[in-house]
Amino acid sequence: MVNSPVKNAHHLPVAEVNDLLATDMEKGLSFSEMERRREVFGSNTFTAKRQKSPIKRFLLQFHQPLVYILLLSGTVTAILNEWVDSGVIFSVVLLNAVTGFIQETKAENAIDALAKIVTTEAMALRDGIKKYVPSAQLVPGDIVFLQSGDKVPADMRLYRLRDLQVDESALTGESAPVIKSLATLQPDTVLADRTNMAFAGTLVTYGQGTGIVAATGDQTETGRISRLISGAEDIATPLTRQIARFSGILLYIITGMAVLTFTVGIRRGEPVVDIFMAAVALAVGAIPEGLPAAVTIALAIGVERMAKRKAIIRKLPAVETLGSTTVICSDKTGTLTENQMTVQEIFAGYETYPVTGSGYAPEGKILRGDKPAVAVPGSPLAECLTAGLLCNDSLLSMEDNRWQVSGDPTEGALITAAQKGGLSAEAILEHLPRIDTVPFESEHRYMATLHGAGADRPGIVYIKGALEVILARCVAALDNSGGETALDAARVHTVADEMAGRGLRVLAFARGSLPSGRDTLDHADVASNLTFLGLQAMLDPPRPEAITAVRICRSAGIDVKMITGDHAATAAAIARQIGLSGPPGAEQQTITLTGRQLAEMENRELVDAVERTAVFARVAPEQKLNIVKALQTRGHVAAMTGDGVNDAPALKQADIGIAMGITGTDVAREAADMLLTDDNFASIQAAVEEGRGVFDNLTKFITWTLPTNLGEGLVIMASIIAGVSLPILPVQILWINMTTAVFLGLMLVFEPKEPGLMSRPPRTPGAPILNWTMAGRIILVGILLLAGAFYLFVYEQQRGAGLEEARTVAVNVFVMVELFYLFNCRSLNKSLLDTGLFSNGFVIAGAAVTVVLQLLFTYLPAMNKLFHSAPVGLDAWFRIIGVATAVLLLVEFEKLLRRR
Repeated sequence: MVNSPVKNAHHLPVAEVNDLLATDMEKGLSFSEMERRREVFGSNTFTAKRQKSPIKRFLLQFHQPLVYILLLSGTVTAILNEWVDSGVIFSVVLLNAVTGFIQETKAENAIDALAKIVTTEAMALRDGIKKYVPSAQLVPGDIVFLQSGDKVPADMRLYRLRDLQVDESALTGESAPVIKSLATLQPDTVLADRTNMAFAGTLVTYGQGTGIVAATGDQTETGRISRLISGAEDIATPLTRQIARFSGILLYIITGMAVLTFTVGIRRGEPVVDIFMAAVALAVGAIPEGLPAAVTIALAIGVERMAKRKAIIRKLPAVETLGSTTVICSDKTGTLTENQMTVQEIFAGYETYPVTGSGYAPEGKILRGDKPAVAVPGSPLAECLTAGLLCNDSLLSMEDNRWQVSGDPTEGALITAAQKGGLSAEAILEHLPRIDTVPFESEHRYMATLHGAGADRPGIVYIKGALEVILARCVAALDNSGGETALDAARVHTVADEMAGRGLRVLAFARGSLPSGRDTLDHADVASNLTFLGLQAMLDPPRPEAITAVRICRSAGIDVKMITGDHAATAAAIARQIGLSGPPGAEQQTITLTGRQLAEMENRELVDAVERTAVFARVAPEQKLNIVKALQTRGHVAAMTGDGVNDAPALKQADIGIAMGITGTDVAREAADMLLTDDNFASIQAAVEEGRGVFDNLTKFITWTLPTNLGEGLVIMASIIAGVSLPILPVQILWINMTTAVFLGLMLVFEPKEPGLMSRPPRTPGAPILNWTMAGRIILVGILLLAGAFYLFVYEQQRGAGLEEARTVAVNVFVMVELFYLFNCRSLNKSLLDTGLFSNGFVIAGAAVTVVLQLLFTYLPAMNKLFHSAPVGLDAWFRIIGVATAVLLLVEFEKLLRRR
């Protein structure tokens, strides 16, 4: 698409925009000119991102070192004619690939969802005739009419409007509808403050407007976000990075051990075929076949647990990524706050009244000191509340067991405040019915209503609006008794400034009167001689559970940053209330940066500023993306929350994108890895806790399974070096690995979360899966397995046992040591006694099944024939259990030494 001749039309006068686009504001474009421009500028649609073909995406599921190991394992078992085992391994590989393919397919729909935003109709002016046209046919220079309920079809420079208000929250993050104006703005005006523009994909909530289309399709602000999404990198999760690194190292170790075994055997003069089979046995033994299944099942269990805690996972690796998170970038409105405006304070009769409760639910009180205030009819408090209730076009109702406002959120808050004061809209309107209205207009900044006028009584006028506008019309105020007194404008301004400094939105209220018999109201009637009634200050309050969740995250070493399109003062006020400030002297302080300040920073300066800043206000979509990239540059694992189109690029770029399930747009949901079904920050904290638990359990599984693989490899090498028969055969190794992985190791993924999970810092992002402590334990247990199995194998033969009987003892040593060692691994640090023997019933059940399987392996004739095993005596079992018990006690002693 060719660029529009007008860029950033907000800083150009309407006449200049009209000339640059060569259009006619009275007649619009001709049909022939429209067709010509469509050929030049293209359709008003987004260019779809070029996707990988389904075949390529499916094949890429196999492009992982761990899968290479599995494919090698399956191939080796097929060479050994172990078709059942080979089939099982290849089935696991195929199942993992299909699962990944399905999840990735779902995740590729962000651009499609974005494109749907502009597939509407628009009222355009063509050849002097108004008509509805498909929005895809709009071109730069078209004249488009907007009215309440319309979705804006393209970026437009407004030149005519009447009380136009547009909900731009999906694009800018601004929580309240934006009141539009016609004034020419400065070139560096940030997106959220471009009040003379209407942007594609936003929603007209009130009034009417007319504008010139300045940009279409990819050239719109929404289209620019589409390009940002396309350009955002697909970030590998910490788990996938670590598993890939771990698997690559494991692949080299296995290959090295096999080559070393083969070389030693050849130099000893062993037959080539025998040595080759020994090397194959070593490779099969060293491959942890159960690891992919354990990873998948552990993540699936994490998904289920998170769903119960209001977090829906769209991509399995996101489960563990949450546990690795070092910083959470959160949207403000609806995530950290209630997304329901609430009156916090009322100033009436020169007295301040705190208001309790939050949201639109009429639950709470208006306080005078520490006691409930009484809104006595005629008192300043009652009059201020009445003005807010009557000068109001919104409705409050209960829907789906939740109070909802139909109309402006600010007016909804005024209704709730009046109800807290004991006032009833129905009762007051019956006494003072509305006769006429002066609607809110951006150039006047107030609304007025006329009530109760009749032939025999004067009409009462109530007015609400901006403080400076209302005070300029007032000559008196109400005192504490309800009588009129002189207006102290300076005092009122001082109170209002103090409220605004705390991030509160302040509205002023006044009243006047009209002569009897008047049934109309105009601007001249409220130009002067009004009586000041008071102020109502409101805020979208923080969720109480979000305050707790932020505190828990910070104690867990997770930084929390607020990124919002709202105003800096409002964002800073909420940040202070939820605890986004560091202790004295800490690097992290409640510093607030605006989008304008970020735009002036160089890359290095930006990275440093992002690290130390807690609150970002009035930010543009690409700045959200840059903030996430800056954090990742510093090595952070970044989680990003959002609900709007403007959040989608950052959601995709983040290590884990978290979209709002209730208020989130389709674009945000498709770009995210996780959805919050309650739009609540507390659910993120719960999901982080579950993610940490998942990684803990995966670490326990790896610490449990690798000693067996190491021990099997060492036993094979030892037999070659010693010049004796293999203590365990390849088919027996497969039996050990597959059965114990399923019935023992996988039971660890059901292990409950350990206490204190959220009181420890997050893992270092670049750290390996296993630390040196765990690596040492793996080597210790691997050597004990080598010693126990090899010694009993030789010992049984010296006692006169046959080769198959001796191998059966060696196999049972491996299995019983794994069974006993499993209880060591239920906690990698705590004592076996502290974990609670029956706190994980799956472990007990798995151990029982394993014992039964080993008895069948040892004594069932069919199993003896299939696996070359043989029955052993009771005395052999005592020796086997003795080795397993010794390993258990040694590991517990090692844990005790480390704890001390």
